[in-house]
Amino acid sequence: MSDMLVNLLKLPPLEPALEAMRRASVVVRRAAPYEITRVRRFVEQHFTTYWADEISVGYANKPVSVYLAIRGGEVIGFSAYECTRRGFFGPTGVADSERGRGVGKALLLASLHGLAQMGYAYGIIGGVGPAEFYARTVGATLIPDSTPGVYADPLTDPAPRSGPEPPR
Repeated sequence: MSDMLVNLLKLPPLEPALEAMRRASVVVRRAAPYEITRVRRFVEQHFTTYWADEISVGYANKPVSVYLAIRGGEVIGFSAYECTRRGFFGPTGVADSERGRGVGKALLLASLHGLAQMGYAYGIIGGVGPAEFYARTVGATLIPDSTPGVYADPLTDPAPRSGPEPPR
């Protein structure tokens, strides 16, 4: 899967997406450190342990670089940034039952605005799945020759890169 580049200087405003979520009884907010176990459990149950490990880095950041979508006291989605590499968005996911309702868009915008507030002019969406969604929602463009990018697994890669590890 390729990476995508996003111009953070031209992001759509966040507030309309948050307001749409409020009307749908969904709260989108920054995660709190004491919620890590519950959120990791959601990510592991609905997605992968790898993603749960990745968002643990976001919980160590100050401020926490993980956003949650919550309905009725239950996590229904998450997004993170500054986890795998600086300036990267992801991972992100929405429960199957909640997809197609704007939750992913609100989480994407919250995290990308978080990157912009850190001073980044551009952000990278790593190893994208729904490229059309990212292109349509935030004008993201594919980065040529970006596969496998930073997501190559050095523990299982039969031909690991030689030399020192890149800074994280």
